Amino acid sequence: MKIEPHEYDLNGRKLILRSAVREDAPMLLPYLKRVCGETRFLLREPDECRDMTVEQEEAFITSHLESPKACLLLAELDGEYIGNASFDVAGRSRRNAHRAEIGIALYQAYTGLGIGKTLFALILETIRQCGFEQAELTVVSGNDRAIHLYRSFGFQ
Repeated sequence: MKIEPHEYDLNGRKLILRSAVREDAPMLLPYLKRVCGETRFLLREPDECRDMTVEQEEAFITSHLESPKACLLLAELDGEYIGNASFDVAGRSRRNAHRAEIGIALYQAYTGLGIGKTLFALILETIRQCGFEQAELTVVSGNDRAIHLYRSFGFQ
């Protein structure tokens, strides 16, 4: 699904949250490799992204744009790409159709600024608008900032 861009003032800085488009694919591959190497809190190692191609990333973006039950949002601060969040149906069976699975990651330099909270709030709002009954995510123990964020939104 594609959503209209949302613009926020973040202490005098311009934060834009927008849907990814196919043209973003070449930029997203180096991001994925870098962000996975910056922290142990993400679910992939950098080398697990090594063989991903621009075509695969374009297909991922396209699948999220064309699905009424999936979304990939990019975050830009003052025109610089800094992270993303996405959701999709948690599984492929009809019994899972009510569950959304969320992923979120920012470059470490941009954590603790309220960007993740703003991005997470928009993802949850979009999930509700899609009619999901349940939102799920995985968080690595020890990622206290993320755990605090998720709990502030009612997650357990």
